[in-house]
Amino acid sequence: MSTQTADEIAAENRRRRTFKKFTYRGVELSELLDLDTPQLMDLVHARARRRFQRGLKRKPMGLIKKLRKAKKDAAPGEKPEVVKTHLRDMIIVPEMIGSVIGVYNGKLFNTIEIKPEMLGFYLGEFSITYKPVRHGRPGIGATKSSTFVAIK
Repeated sequence: MSTQTADEIAAENRRRRTFKKFTYRGVELSELLDLDTPQLMDLVHARARRRFQRGLKRKPMGLIKKLRKAKKDAAPGEKPEVVKTHLRDMIIVPEMIGSVIGVYNGKLFNTIEIKPEMLGFYLGEFSITYKPVRHGRPGIGATKSSTFVAIK
């Protein structure tokens, strides 16, 4: 038996550890970035397929152009500038991965960094439009016994 220190064992485990490659419906990320629209349409769900088939209109194309520009202007290794949008119904495509988008929720812009796992989802799914209910104590009049409590 060789005598190894705890540091050597930890270093060996780090070297041995492999990361799972991201795939979207069996296609790796590097290949996804090279796909053109008809090939991407074969991979996504039916609603997104119909949307792409009908063509991307002026506003979604404008958003993609702004994202391209923000990525190009960003320094290497840095996150790109936030691009604000109201397009909650925009489907996330591979070209958007790595971008930072401010999605409007009706009151403010929620900043979202696009990750590979978000492919095929809508931008609006990551910017909640309501404040979730936080259940606390019941108010006055909520129960029979609380009706006669004096208000202080």
